[in-house]
Amino acid sequence: MDDDDADYMQGSDDEDYGFDYSDNDEADDSGSADVENMYYTAKSKKEDDPEQALREFKAIVDQETEKGDWGFKALKQSTKLLFLQLHRPADALRTYMQLLTYTKSAVTRNYSEKTINGILDYVGGGKSGPVEVDVLERFYQATNEALKEAKNERLSVKTNLKLAKLWLDRKEYGRLSKLIQELHATTKAAMDNEDQSQRGTQLLEIYALEIQMHNEMRNFKKLKEIYNAANSVRSAIPHPRIMGVIKECGGKMWMGERRWNRASEDFFESFRNYDEAGSQQRIQVLKYLVLANMLTGSEVNPFDSQETKPYKNDPQIKAMTDLVDAYQRREVHSAEKILDGVGYTFERVWYPGILTFYLDNRSTIMDDAFIYSYIGELLKSLRTQYLIDLIKPYTRLDLSFLAKQLNVEVADVEELLIGLILEGEVEGRIDQVGMRLELDRTQALEKKRYAALQSWTETLEGVHAAAVAKVAGRSTVDPFMMVPERYAEFRDTTF
Repeated sequence: MDDDDADYMQGSDDEDYGFDYSDNDEADDSGSADVENMYYTAKSKKEDDPEQALREFKAIVDQETEKGDWGFKALKQSTKLLFLQLHRPADALRTYMQLLTYTKSAVTRNYSEKTINGILDYVGGGKSGPVEVDVLERFYQATNEALKEAKNERLSVKTNLKLAKLWLDRKEYGRLSKLIQELHATTKAAMDNEDQSQRGTQLLEIYALEIQMHNEMRNFKKLKEIYNAANSVRSAIPHPRIMGVIKECGGKMWMGERRWNRASEDFFESFRNYDEAGSQQRIQVLKYLVLANMLTGSEVNPFDSQETKPYKNDPQIKAMTDLVDAYQRREVHSAEKILDGVGYTFERVWYPGILTFYLDNRSTIMDDAFIYSYIGELLKSLRTQYLIDLIKPYTRLDLSFLAKQLNVEVADVEELLIGLILEGEVEGRIDQVGMRLELDRTQALEKKRYAALQSWTETLEGVHAAAVAKVAGRSTVDPFMMVPERYAEFRDTTF
């Protein structure tokens, strides 16, 4: 018994197999056995003589006086044979449309649903090579018409969701956008007939497709609108993979807005959901989580959490683990080597093992377009921290020296220093004639002294004002309660 027959038996669990004997049972059993023999004989010829198998399957359907199980199974095999093996999608569509007429009463609902899903899976899965968009659309259109006639709204919605995923994978955004509108209309129309949790779950599936479309189209305004709508759905029991998709796109949205902390939170939720669903996308999202965590400047290692720790030594994650270690140690050169994909010339010639390591890094980090777009930001953050640590002992440095230490151009060093000076991270100025950085350690010390004196003066003035007010009796509230805690001993002083 193959998978097709197994599906049939599973789909027939709800049937009553009580035996009512009559005088015609012997003749009926004989006819059924003949049809069964014809079916399995035709099936055995699928590999060696598909055309003959096709003719024999057709003969089973033609000799039926009324629609039955064996005719349905013969049409199922014919559709599969025509589409996957003989590559005749138009003929496969005709047998499929004939098969759909059997779903009303000839076979059980469970079996018909499994058969329809199976056919649509291989039609859209590309197992027989590229399939024209119009052919796919006709298959799904025929399915929806049959399901509407059978009043099977649940399977109709699931079929449309399957088609929407197909349009998303093929980047058919025009067709996808139209189908999403239809799905929203169907969900809204069924709002009174379905329970709220089922409607909420269906809404989240639609939002997951919609948010992926806007993410790929770089329509961040609409993406944020859908993201907020998805987060507002309360009554739902979605599959973890659906929430993983929504949170992943949300994390990418926050990254675009440079809100690293929010991105890190959403990527973590996405990873957790993908992990629960057993999806391989969890590895990719874990890389995004590590990237966002480094951009926040956090000293916490993202692999210290219970959820991410098992993946720390995963071959696809190893490069990111090394990158985190280099970032936390502020070793900018180690980080650059990890991110460099091909290494330096002498390493390529003399150390093929190192070359392999770098090429692996390229495939796990640099080949990802999303990660690659933030590598510049990450290196800038790392170089900035490295630069601050580097200049601490000095009062004057040549920009060429700093450029050599950072392995970048002088102009890049100058840009970093200008940013640090403007943000108040570095006290000094750049001599653009001599191309030097001159640090004003004295001025920095003076500023600290003046700040301390200013704080001291303001505190003394507060004590004086409180003392005068108490002597004059102008306040019912003890003014010394306003005195800072470190001067609390003056509160009980009698003047």
